[in-house]
Amino acid sequence: MTNQPHCLPVLTAGMVGFGMIFDETYRPFFEAVRRVPLYSPETGPVDVSLAAVATRTGSRVEQYLADPASVLRGFRSVSGPAAARDLFATDVRAVCIATPDDRHHGPARDALAAGKHVLIEKPSVLDLPHLDQLTALAERHGVLAKVVYHKLADPDHKKLRTLVTDKILNHVNNGYCSLLEPKSISGGQFSEWIRGRNPGTYVAVHYLKLIDFTFGPDWALDRVTATGQRGLVGPADGPTWDSVQLQVVYRHPDAREAAFDIHTSWVTPDNFPGYVEQEVQFRFDNGVWAAHQRKRGVELTVENRTPRELKNTPNYHYNGTFIEPWGERSQRGYGIEVIERFFREVAFVEYGGPAGERAERLRQMRALTYNDVSADRNCVAIVQAMEAILARAAAGVPGCLVKVNGPGGGLALYEPGTASATILYPGRV
Repeated sequence: MTNQPHCLPVLTAGMVGFGMIFDETYRPFFEAVRRVPLYSPETGPVDVSLAAVATRTGSRVEQYLADPASVLRGFRSVSGPAAARDLFATDVRAVCIATPDDRHHGPARDALAAGKHVLIEKPSVLDLPHLDQLTALAERHGVLAKVVYHKLADPDHKKLRTLVTDKILNHVNNGYCSLLEPKSISGGQFSEWIRGRNPGTYVAVHYLKLIDFTFGPDWALDRVTATGQRGLVGPADGPTWDSVQLQVVYRHPDAREAAFDIHTSWVTPDNFPGYVEQEVQFRFDNGVWAAHQRKRGVELTVENRTPRELKNTPNYHYNGTFIEPWGERSQRGYGIEVIERFFREVAFVEYGGPAGERAERLRQMRALTYNDVSADRNCVAIVQAMEAILARAAAGVPGCLVKVNGPGGGLALYEPGTASATILYPGRV
């Protein structure tokens, strides 16, 4: 099964970033597709190869290549301040961007301008002007611009959307989402880039997209408020946040409102049994949906290995290594599936039929609202509003509210006791 036919169509890929996210999701995808090409009836078999990697220092790439067990070989490594631009000057067809969230826009913009298909880790960008630019560049250069929201492929979340689509759960009224991460995330893995950042932007966006995609599109984003706590991963009066509590309100076509509270933190004790603790609850006119990662999964204790090296409550739905019943070793899960799906979409555009019909295939793939950047407007609007509210709070003005698509503009920030608004985004969200 490992012998591959020659002269297959090839999609060459480039990575911007080579950290934890690459190791957990992109690496196993590229390793798997190295063994077995992508296949669909429209494209036939298509090879996908990692051709180049751009990083700031190249140190992680060197460590990977020095490991005899590493499967991926032969890709070009470029590093330094111009690494991404050097990568885009090569003939790679698609670029995956797995950098910290405040470093997405520049590489995505330059990759699209170079005519590359682009996949960006969530959130795509941090404000609507940058999103407008990416959408326009993708349109101008005839390529896909997609964003990773892997939790949409979580089996629980897929079933939730199925019940809503089939009208078994009717008219969501409100909801609560929580994601708590250990101190080792903010104090270790991501300590370099979290200065001035917040866990709401980092992980609340998963739930923002889940809510917007599952219960939309026949409603309107109405307003955003947020608060949070500081003092553990940064000064108590500084711009770095330990935890964030975000509230987002939508308005249904019948004028009823639906409010969602999303709580995020990256200062949970490292020995907390859930490690990454995830929970959602949504309340409907006729029912309640509740999902909890630990309660659906397994518990594991291994002397001297849990909870650090191995997790007490691992999420094998997201990502897991297995020996299949037929003896093959594999790594799979919804965190990897969404990356494979992106390359299937690119393959369909490029190889799914006659060249003269490429524009129609491109249109079909852009119409997929689960991952196209053009459908990321509400999520990016909420992120932009949240960050502006937190910045005001850090400056000594807590309690701000952002109104969406009101008379003042697309995003209008109101400070307590002030009738006039600061316009964050003048166009409609």
